[in-house]
Amino acid sequence: MPREGHQVIATRHPMDDSTTAWALAARAGDTEAVEHFVRALHRDVLRYVAHLCADPQAVDDLAQDTFLRALGSLHRFEGRSSARAWLLSIARRAVIDSYRYSAARPRLHDATDWQLAVERAQPCGLPGFDDGIALADLLAALPDERREAFVLTQLLGLPYEEAAALAGCPVGTVRSRVSRARATLIELLTAAEEQPPRPAVLAA
Repeated sequence: MPREGHQVIATRHPMDDSTTAWALAARAGDTEAVEHFVRALHRDVLRYVAHLCADPQAVDDLAQDTFLRALGSLHRFEGRSSARAWLLSIARRAVIDSYRYSAARPRLHDATDWQLAVERAQPCGLPGFDDGIALADLLAALPDERREAFVLTQLLGLPYEEAAALAGCPVGTVRSRVSRARATLIELLTAAEEQPPRPAVLAA
């Protein structure tokens, strides 16, 4: 696999204008726009929640909670940011609230379950993350803040300014986290490529 394939470039999501228009129309009472809004952003919400949430069993419920909160708050959405960035900020709060609610409860899951949940949500065809190398395994090695910055900008395509507003930190901090996350991922990919194949096990 060529080294050049490791570079992942963030671009603004092509659906941002449409989803923001649908959100504003839904705010005005257009029920068809509500359906378009939910359908267009459902996958992004699932993917983001899966990267933030440690409980794979809770991903669907948290995504549903996100949309319920968003639809109940549409009257406050004014289109100053993209509807996707606004919705992901609600998803982030939903995950945080779920952590607070279950803080005193015992953990009934492990890291393997979390990785499986992220693998199910990872995009297909992302340059540099194919050939059997699981993106979830690589992302699991990143610190939480760098992983979130990378997911928001490189996987979900949020502009750095919106990712910074969502994470509550300066734009420069997001850029630094993404740069460090990318460097770590490239190191892990390089190590995986250089690892010798396992010898075949012959039956006795």
